[in-house]
Amino acid sequence: MIRNSKIINNEIKKGLYLVSTPIGNLQDITLRALDTLRRSDYILCEDTRVSQILLEKYEIKSKLISNHKFNEKKNLFNVLNLLKKGSIISLISDAGTPSISDPGTILVQECIKNNLEIIPIPGPSSVSSAVSISGFSEKFLFYGFFPEKNKILIEDLKDLSNLRCSIVFFISPKKIKRAIPLLKKNFSGRKILICREMTKYYEEFIRTEVDTLDQYDFKLKGELTLVVSEKEIYKKNSHMLNESDKKIIKMTINKLSIKDITNLITQNNKVSKKDIYNYCIKLKNEI
Repeated sequence: MIRNSKIINNEIKKGLYLVSTPIGNLQDITLRALDTLRRSDYILCEDTRVSQILLEKYEIKSKLISNHKFNEKKNLFNVLNLLKKGSIISLISDAGTPSISDPGTILVQECIKNNLEIIPIPGPSSVSSAVSISGFSEKFLFYGFFPEKNKILIEDLKDLSNLRCSIVFFISPKKIKRAIPLLKKNFSGRKILICREMTKYYEEFIRTEVDTLDQYDFKLKGELTLVVSEKEIYKKNSHMLNESDKKIIKMTINKLSIKDITNLITQNNKVSKKDIYNYCIKLKNEI
């Protein structure tokens, strides 16, 4: 069994650290994240130019290795060798938590196969941040980025529309117009929160109905986080059998079938068919 990370005698455990970085505001970095990055022999990052801004602000000198979706498989052999030799390596994404809709999953899987230490350093998350201010159900499913193929998106949204929880999506402003008809088709009648540039200066939150999405002109910059509200189940308001209904049933119990009596009673009110059936059976047993 692999134990949790501990710092003993000011030493940090060897292994791979998945370090969460700010989703916008650089002040959202945690003290533990900064300490880990400073102690790292190497830092794997998506875009060295983006990561350098954060590292320079906090005077972190660890060596950067470019690690994005186009070269992460190519990097695997060298990174695994470094870890096996006892290097401390941190994996970061441009923003948020690595391997969550960002590069990292492949490396984590290989570390598991090779019984190498993997330690998460939690921090900022656009997913939990968006859900927390949505006002929707705290039970949620995170879908991630919309797929490139429309066929897959159509099938997935159809399945997701039946879930009774909030649903979180990542999408770019360029693709949201294409997705609006599908969102309206599958989530009609539900509310939606659109988050843009969270924690940044131009942070924006749009609260509206899914059915009115096409009224907005999405000429926005930066990735969007969408939260669709949970599916509501509307139950019929069934009324109890009143004395008038019971009198009619008593008068017709020997003349009509239970089905006919049910149809008669429910013509003008919303009495539960089950209640009518049970009352009819009760009368028949008393006869």
